Amino acid sequence: MGLFRRRKLPAGARPALGRDERIVAWAGTAGPEAVVVTNHGVWLPSHPGRIGWHEIHKATWSGRQLTVVGAREVENLDGYAVLADQPVGSHTLVEPDNVPNQVRVRVNKSIAYSQHHPEPGVRVVARRVPGVDGLRWTVRYDDGVDPADPAVRVATAELVEYAKASLIAQ
Repeated sequence: MGLFRRRKLPAGARPALGRDERIVAWAGTAGPEAVVVTNHGVWLPSHPGRIGWHEIHKATWSGRQLTVVGAREVENLDGYAVLADQPVGSHTLVEPDNVPNQVRVRVNKSIAYSQHHPEPGVRVVARRVPGVDGLRWTVRYDDGVDPADPAVRVATAELVEYAKASLIAQ
């Protein structure tokens, strides 16, 4: 037995990886499943597929439990997408290894721009998507904000355009 023997991901826990996708870390859960971190995103036992780094709204590590809130596109508008939260995925990691750190680093690395605007109550975000040139612009509305309100739509479009211009000017 070697001193630096690598842990091997059980075959039953290995997800169907995409093209050019590789595993960078994994951790077993209390059951037979595993949380698998790749260069493109994270595979959670509670989620039917991979959640891309650019699709993670929030991830927290309690020292025992990894909680991930993914986002789903609810509307695609001119130059940006409107996102809403998916159900929360929370998993107790038996041997977390490097999984919490990889999730934190890769989610943070995907964010090129993020700014919350109290009026109209929207967060404008630009994310890097693995394997795609350029940025993906998204917005997430605060609870209670009506995204169908014409004034909210106009203000949001202006805020996205302002954000894009500010990144170009840098």
